[in-house]
Amino acid sequence: MGSLDGKVAFITGAARGQGRSHAIRLAEEGADILAIDLCDQIDTVAYPMATETDLAETVSAVEALGRTIVACRADVRDYGAMEAAVAAGVAELGGIDIVIANAGIAPMGSPEPDVPAMFRSVIEVNLIGVWNTVMAAVQPMLAAGNGGAIVLISSTQGLKGSGGNGSGAMSGYTASKHGVVGLMRTFATWLAQNNIRVNTVHPTAVTTPMVENEVMAKYAASRETVAAGTNLLPVPTLAPSDISDAVAWLVSSQARYVTGVALPVDAGFNAK
Repeated sequence: MGSLDGKVAFITGAARGQGRSHAIRLAEEGADILAIDLCDQIDTVAYPMATETDLAETVSAVEALGRTIVACRADVRDYGAMEAAVAAGVAELGGIDIVIANAGIAPMGSPEPDVPAMFRSVIEVNLIGVWNTVMAAVQPMLAAGNGGAIVLISSTQGLKGSGGNGSGAMSGYTASKHGVVGLMRTFATWLAQNNIRVNTVHPTAVTTPMVENEVMAKYAASRETVAAGTNLLPVPTLAPSDISDAVAWLVSSQARYVTGVALPVDAGFNAK
């Protein structure tokens, strides 16, 4: 038996990277999955984003574990689309117990002919998208009255902030990831009376396509403050599964009294 038997987890950005890893890890613990991803390119992002093929691979991986998964394309920037995705998932899976707001972009190093537009695009995905995700998903959770757990995926940049260079991408990324902590704290206060716990996870660099691509590699190589991006422990990056293990613990009964917490999984990045 798994720690999440009988639960349904709603995961955004689930087509690849951390989102796929979270879906697989929670499915291993017995959860059924509602998985969404944009599966399209955003104009301000220069690195290749996830595709429908990627999302299909997530579906196959979850089904191989004997769990049910509902997967669809949806844009976290669109509240109506999030409501529709939630409705589709609830209709087939029976409800939502867990929310993992994981979708995000990190377009540092992408061309910025319009810096304000770049800033807005990052905020819309990484911050407004998280608000949309939680607000759409929490309605059936409240109606069911069974409590639940919500994890918002932030970043080390949501606790520290480093490497600012005046770009819309970097300032937007850091501001959005700090903003996610503010959302977590307000949601945790609001939802505690309904036994719904809300926490953030703050990874250092993780080996995902969002981090390991030519655009990000060139950006990192050109940074004057590259030393500020290193970890205290002697590892350059973490595996997606390292973050998923923390997520799986936070949404399990083992963490039943943990709420309002910003949890670093950062190899000591913030301690340096």
